[in-house]
Amino acid sequence: MRRARSPVRLLVLSLLLLAGACAPRLAPPGPGFDSPARQGLEVAGPQFTAEHFITADATALPLKSWQPPAGEAPHGVVLALHGFNDYSNAFSASGPALAEQGLLVYAYDQRGFGAAPHSGLWAGVDRLTGDLGDAAALLRARHPELPLFLLGESMGGAVVLAALAGPNPPQPAGVILSSPAVWARTTMPLGQRVALWLGARLIPWARFSGRGLGIQASDNIEMLRGLGRDPLFIKETRVDAVFGLVNLMDAAYEAAPRIETDALLLYGEKDEVVPADPTYAFWGRLPPEAAARQRRALYTEGWHMLLRDLQAQVVIDDIAAWTRDRAAPLPSQAEAYAAEVLAGLAAEGEKETAATKPEDCAEVAC
Repeated sequence: MRRARSPVRLLVLSLLLLAGACAPRLAPPGPGFDSPARQGLEVAGPQFTAEHFITADATALPLKSWQPPAGEAPHGVVLALHGFNDYSNAFSASGPALAEQGLLVYAYDQRGFGAAPHSGLWAGVDRLTGDLGDAAALLRARHPELPLFLLGESMGGAVVLAALAGPNPPQPAGVILSSPAVWARTTMPLGQRVALWLGARLIPWARFSGRGLGIQASDNIEMLRGLGRDPLFIKETRVDAVFGLVNLMDAAYEAAPRIETDALLLYGEKDEVVPADPTYAFWGRLPPEAAARQRRALYTEGWHMLLRDLQAQVVIDDIAAWTRDRAAPLPSQAEAYAAEVLAGLAAEGEKETAATKPEDCAEVAC
């Protein structure tokens, strides 16, 4: 006679079956409905039009650009990637400000964000990094005489890092990582990882807002209110999109030891979105042999949205100065403050290690 299963066991088995069947949808199929391919037009590979970046699969991604004042020769090109739930409007202030300081700036809506197709759906790490590689190649061909810099804000920074460590990395002169999203699973509490795994499989379609979390992204309150009124800024996020973002952050964090490109690493001491510990751990994982070319800047009044905070001009000036001379000191002195903080953290770590070591323990045995 077969033993009856308890209701608890049946519930657990049902949840496991659901978890296996309801895998998160991480990559929406095919090009967008408004792409040239869907309109019956021929597309000869990736290209820029006046208002779109046409990807390799003929998806049309909205494109913005800003140029230096008439008559002023640019000293570099910046390809800027926005953060999670945001779009190219993230650079509506910093783009013109960087252009005023002699940079050609381009920014596009990444797949699933802004006015790009499949709004709210996660496109997958390979597609996001592939688009970046194609856009970078187009800009190098368009401006062969100018150095190309990749500027990634939050999620955009993670896309840059994953692309640099990928099979076909872009070849920039340098990268600028503004509060990059490097909060990988290995730096998260176990409960948070389990909840995300279950949520992505049981309710991947569910949407949640950040209301009630008590997290502030910037001290620029008027800007934040504007985002609340912006219909293209995603305010309720699918669980499977968050799962995809964490996959991207895993890739970005693991990429650190392979990132040898010249880099400007920017972080705000008041950042409440990407925690400090994963950020400093990421900094520490970068290759020691590239340390002289990878500059770290920590802003005492900086929040997560460094390029839109009330002190954004300080950050913009540092970026412009670094693109002109990647060896010169930053105008803000934020690099010196970063070195001071990191030295203090290293000293604290040494004290904690010494405190846990038995006094009578021989060095060879410890």
